[in-house]
Amino acid sequence: MAASSKFVGAASALAISAALVMVAGITAAHAATVSRIEVRGNTRVDAQTVKDNLGITPGKPFGNNDIDAATKRLFATGLFSDVRITQAGGALVVTVSEHLVVNQVIFQGNKKIKDTQLAEAVKLKARSSFDQQTLDADTEAVRAAYRNAGRNDATVNSRLMNLDGGRVNIVYEINEGDRTKIANIVFVGNQAFNTRRLRDLMTTRRSNFLSWLTRNDVYSEDRMRADEEILRRFYYEHGYADFRVISSTANLDTATQEYTITVTVEEGDKYTFGGVEIQSSVEGVDTSKLGGLMASREGSTYNAKQIEDSVNKLSEQVAGQGYAFAKVEPRGDRNFENHTISVVYNIDQGPRAYLERIEIRGNEKTRDYVIRREFDVSEGDAFNQVLIQRAKKRLEGLDFFQTVNISTAPGSQPDQVVLIVDVVEKSSGDFSIGGGYTTSGDESGPSVEGSITEKNFLGRGQYLRLSAGTTLFNDQNYQSYGLSFTEPYFLGQRISAGFDIYKRQSGVTDKYQTDVTGGSIRFGLPIGNDLTAGVAYNLTRQTITIDDAALTADGVPDPTLVSQAYIDAAEEGAWVKSSLSWSLVYNSIDDVKNPHDGIYAKFEQEAAGLGGDASFLKTTFKSSFYKTLSTEQDIVGLVRVGGGYIKELGNNGLSVFDTFQNNTDMIRGFSYAGIGPRDSRVTDSDGSFVGGTTYFNATAETQFPVPLIPESVGLRGAVFTDVATLFGNDSTYATNTDMQWRASVGASIMWNSPFGPIRFDYAVPVLKVDGDQVQNFNFNMSSKF
Repeated sequence: MAASSKFVGAASALAISAALVMVAGITAAHAATVSRIEVRGNTRVDAQTVKDNLGITPGKPFGNNDIDAATKRLFATGLFSDVRITQAGGALVVTVSEHLVVNQVIFQGNKKIKDTQLAEAVKLKARSSFDQQTLDADTEAVRAAYRNAGRNDATVNSRLMNLDGGRVNIVYEINEGDRTKIANIVFVGNQAFNTRRLRDLMTTRRSNFLSWLTRNDVYSEDRMRADEEILRRFYYEHGYADFRVISSTANLDTATQEYTITVTVEEGDKYTFGGVEIQSSVEGVDTSKLGGLMASREGSTYNAKQIEDSVNKLSEQVAGQGYAFAKVEPRGDRNFENHTISVVYNIDQGPRAYLERIEIRGNEKTRDYVIRREFDVSEGDAFNQVLIQRAKKRLEGLDFFQTVNISTAPGSQPDQVVLIVDVVEKSSGDFSIGGGYTTSGDESGPSVEGSITEKNFLGRGQYLRLSAGTTLFNDQNYQSYGLSFTEPYFLGQRISAGFDIYKRQSGVTDKYQTDVTGGSIRFGLPIGNDLTAGVAYNLTRQTITIDDAALTADGVPDPTLVSQAYIDAAEEGAWVKSSLSWSLVYNSIDDVKNPHDGIYAKFEQEAAGLGGDASFLKTTFKSSFYKTLSTEQDIVGLVRVGGGYIKELGNNGLSVFDTFQNNTDMIRGFSYAGIGPRDSRVTDSDGSFVGGTTYFNATAETQFPVPLIPESVGLRGAVFTDVATLFGNDSTYATNTDMQWRASVGASIMWNSPFGPIRFDYAVPVLKVDGDQVQNFNFNMSSKF
């Protein structure tokens, strides 16, 4: 028994010794040393570059972990497609296969999309390392570019052309195919709103004769998802809290290459607000003082936007009182019997979270600080979701980006949050050439203008516009030039600063022409979300030239053909105005291009006399109030009022340059400078109106869709009534200076064209004064704002 135990003990000792020897051997094998490093397979990359990335030094021990790390480092350089590290005697052999280098990227068969546009879509560029996975992704990106252009059946194949020196050309062979169109957009399940009204909300449009310009008839799943959200918000803002999009499908007719989009919806019942109240669990918050901040009111139609606005206002107020982590959450309680939704705004103490950092991705052109400055929070501040959503709206409003997505990620500590801002940039520059014919105003006649506009100049968020144009009137060409620049964040503050320089020539009548050269330096300060203050310094130089048609046989101006006020202005030469102006603008219009609700109001004063010839105080006011009269039929009402008064401050008198002249913004149905005080000695009313010191005007208008015309064309009709009076003039030559009202009625066609808003008006005066100049038809290319 003892002998047996001794035998077992000896065997165990032998086994342990053997194991120790093996471990020692293995350790010795893995902790090897080499006397030199050999690099093989490299042709363009210097051998020393490979050695520098190894982290292994001859004469020093290394193991398998060191080899793995060296392999990873070499792959990370992006220079090699394969790396192998082996030991041969006293040498460490590093065998590499270098990536092919892209020599040139070639697009073949493309006509509808330019090479430069396709080159922006792919990642493999000249002199970059070739990678098959990247090539596959780039090929799909080119296909996506054609799908976005409405060419879903386009085919794209890629191939390589091997060159010497490890270089390749990448060739994309493209068959563009035919462009797909959208033949119809059909709604199923809608009863509260007709199909035309819902189609008008969508960014996806039916194809029409202008679709080649607008490109809004291209089917895209992403665009349809965005349109579904637009429909949801529209219904939620008009009382339909249970609305949902059941499905949206697109069926392609391969024979005609046209889509039919079918959107199936379930509207649900219409709700009104029941009780609306505020509750707070945060000590110190007095809810009785917060009621005036709520946009939602009991008994009014349920509106999700009003709830959102109420949450924002309450959150701002509570945060401003020092409760940085308080959160406002609305809770709705539906009553299915009487179709009401009661809302309680709960103010609770939210979790303490701080913003660790802001990461911005996707901005290749726009500089980081342009995006960061739209946030009212910065690193280290309390995390505030309301301020972040406000920043998102500001970024979208810049019109620099196709999409703006903001998400969060956990920070380095439990109470830290990382804010991730992903943007997809779009072209912010524009070159345009436009033409038109204006029938009234100080630049009447056919015109053409070219302009270059950059809304994100050098990626700094600055606005720059250069323009030049010409207008033909009475067989003469009148030139105009302009340069505008705006810095939206002057001195790092949310204050806009800019300047305008311009030169305009115009022929108002065949009796005289004007020439204006001037400029301004301006500043703007946002006071609230809808209110903006502005101040500007203005300097202009104006001259009048009497045309040959108003001269006598002796070559002097005839006071029976043109007012003595214009003759005196021409003889006196240049009239210089140096002025300071300030303004307040309130703008809550929902959509400037197609307004349905909101108010635009502007109050402005201009004081001249800081040098120059002019010396006056001019006060003007105008406001427009839009209200949807019928959501179902898309009928909109408009009421516009305005007025102005100018008071002489010095002893130089008021020049004919300074007085108010009527235009189509004041009243339609009358010629430009065709009503008001006039020189009675002029036998021809053309050239006799000298302007007034006071005016008032008002408009009542109803706008509606044009029957039988697809909404995708962008046409709307209107009927209107205008009233106005222009009076007051202390000039020796002025008569007919008393207040006398004019009125007109008419109809309009408004076109939101690809070239900008265009409007055709036909007005008939129903109240006028003898000698007034009538002009029934008017056409212009401009917005009323």
